[in-house]
This record gives sequence, C-alpha cells and structure tokens, in this order.
Amino acid sequence: MATEQDARTDPAPKARGAGGFIRRSWFDVVLWKRILVALVLGTIVGLALGENSVQLKWMGDVFIRLIRMVVAPLVFFSIVSGIASMGDPKRLGAIGSKTLALYLTLTVIAVSVGMTMGVIFQPGVGMEFTSAVPAQIAKAPPSLGEHLISIIPTNPIAALAEGNVQSVIFFGILVGLSILTIAPRAEPVGRLFQMGADIMLQIVRFVMEVAPFGVFALVAWVMGTAGPSAFVHVLKLAAALVLGCAFQTLIIHGGLVRLIARLPVLPFFRDITDVVAIAFSTSSSAATLPVAMRVAEKNLGVSHAVTSTAMPLGVTLSMDGTALYVALLAVLSAQAFGIDLHFSQYVMLALATTIVALGTAPVPSASLFMLAAVLQVIGLGAEQTALVVGFILPFDRLLDMTRTITSATSDLSTAVTVAKWEGELDEEVYLRKPTE
Repeated sequence: MATEQDARTDPAPKARGAGGFIRRSWFDVVLWKRILVALVLGTIVGLALGENSVQLKWMGDVFIRLIRMVVAPLVFFSIVSGIASMGDPKRLGAIGSKTLALYLTLTVIAVSVGMTMGVIFQPGVGMEFTSAVPAQIAKAPPSLGEHLISIIPTNPIAALAEGNVQSVIFFGILVGLSILTIAPRAEPVGRLFQMGADIMLQIVRFVMEVAPFGVFALVAWVMGTAGPSAFVHVLKLAAALVLGCAFQTLIIHGGLVRLIARLPVLPFFRDITDVVAIAFSTSSSAATLPVAMRVAEKNLGVSHAVTSTAMPLGVTLSMDGTALYVALLAVLSAQAFGIDLHFSQYVMLALATTIVALGTAPVPSASLFMLAAVLQVIGLGAEQTALVVGFILPFDRLLDMTRTITSATSDLSTAVTVAKWEGELDEEVYLRKPTE
C-alpha cells in the first residue's frame, strides 16, 4: 500500500498538476488572444522553415474541414429559426414590417459597398491562386436564369449531404416561411429548429477552440511558401474593409438618421459609444444586444415597443458588416483565381450574400462559415474555398472587430428611424446628453 510519503515523492501528481495548470491557463485566455499568439508564432516558424512549412499544413486542413462540416446545417437551421422567430405576420404590424424593409435595404447597400471596395482596392490581384483554378471555372459563366434554376433542389436532403448551400438556403427559406404562416400550430417545430440552431452554434464554439492550432499551421504555411509579401494583400483587404465599414456606418447609417428620420446625427453617434466599445471588444452582435437595447431606450429615446421588436430582429437579420465583408471576400476570391466576373455573376453574388447575411449567426467569425455558400456562385468548390479561408482566417478576428461595429450601428439607426416614423421616439431624450 502506498504511504503518504510515497504520494508526496511521486512525480506523477506534479506532472499531472502542471499539465492541468497549462491546459487551464491556455483555455482561460480569451480566444482572440490565443489566435493572435498563434499568428505570431506561425509567422516566425513559417519564415524559419521556408518551404518545409508545408509539413504543418495538415493541421490547418483539419480545421478547414471542420468549418466545411458545419456550413450547410448551420445555414439551414439559422435561416429556418430566424424566419420562424419573427412571430405571427399579422402581429408584426407596421413596426415589424418597416424594420424588416429597412434591414433588407441596408444589407443590399452593404453588399454593394463591399463589392465596390473589392473592385477599387483589388486585394486579390497577384495572390497566385490561379494555378488552383478548376477546369469548370474557365468555361463560359452560366446565365442568370441557369443560376436561378440551379438553386432549386430536386432533393433537399441530397443538397444538405452534398453541401449545396444555395439550395439549402432556398429550402430553408421555404421551411421558415411555412412555419411562420401556420403558427401557432407549428410553434413546436419552430422551437425544434431553434434548438437545432443553438446546437450548431455550440458546435461552432467547439470548432473555434481549435482555431489557434489551425491559424498557426496555416500562417506558417503561407509565410513559408509566399513569404512576407502575403501581408500586402492582407493590408489591402483591411484597408478596403475599414473604409467600406466607415462609409456604411457614417454615410449610410448616419444618412438614414439625418435624411430619413430627419434628426441631427451628432447626438446619435455621441450616445452610442458604449455600444461601439462592446461591439469592438467582443466581435459579437449577440453580446452587444443587451447594451444596445439599453442605449436605444435610455440614450436615444426609442420606445420599448420599438426596441423589443427591432433590436432582436437586427441581431439575426441585420448584419451589415458581415454582408459587406463577405461581398468583399467574394470579389477578392474571384481576383485571386483569375475569374472575370460578369454582370449576372455580380447579381447572383449580391443575392446570395444578402440571403446569407440575413441568416448569419451573431457570433465572432461566423462569416467564414457562410463564405462557402457565396463562393459557389462563381464556381469555386471546397478546395478553392479552403484556400481563401485558410488565407484570411489568421487575420479574421482583427477584421471582425471593425465589421461588428457596423452591424451594431445598423440596428440602432434602424430603431431610431422606425421610432420616429411611428411617433415612438422621445426627441428630448434623443437630444439630451446622456447622464450615464
């Protein structure tokens, strides 16, 4: 029988204790800091190993496959639950319908801004992905009619199994609308899909815990094969995104408040600084929602009736920053693979990006899980999508902080505008400097 002295001298407990401490210390650090450490280490290792860094790429490939595994079911459950959660269409009334119309309009504008920034900055030109272009991309692009026909699935289950996300989106919209129109009989089914969406989000959180290891391997591979020149494209992408988000936030959202709601815009931006800080630090629209609702009522004078309707809808249906970013990445991808986009492809990209943005989960880096759906429009398959995601993933968290601000200001500007239209805005509170 082991004595107390034996236990004290046995090195195993110390080793286990040290290992447990390291594991706890690593997972206690917030995810974006772990990713940042992985980014730095990957850069150093990649530059040191050079071409030999390709031996580390398998770790990045594992992470990319995990992302691809989640995409189709995440899109399906998110879209169905998002539409079903709108409630009885008869009860949505003027506030709900005007809110939805504004969110859709702002999303379409954000997609246009993202594409425009991609065309102006051309961040994908010179990325040397052209050697990986599949033969089918070189063919003449399908017409707009052919694109639309291909979206309708002959077998929805097969579309889910094959990861045909455009068809999954189409079928998900039909399911969500069907649940919405036969409520309350279908409420249990709606709750089931909401549970499915929650489960998929939990899987996403599990997958993102692997992100630092994937980032390390992918950055090492990129740095070892492409060298520091890869940062040039990242800087161009970052510049395009920051300017695009600034334009969407200041000009479009500010213009909505000034020109449509006919309110002074300076009090609006002055009073939402708390929301901007939370959005920037958490990169999560869902985490920003409680603060945004408080600011809308206490600082901006929006009634509870409008806040309780517009703000929760906005978390799922108003993702301006995501829409802009995904549209920008789609143009970058086309440039990187040497694809000359035609008008019909731009139209389909805009349509796909808008729909995907309306169903994007309000969690950090969710846009990467939706990118595959959009890239299918221009003929990029799983392998090519993995290259794009692998390139942008290491830097995505930093870029995510900027676009979350844009999504948050979209919710608030919409709430203020709808409240003004409906006579639900206390303008004295709006103009008053907040005391908190």
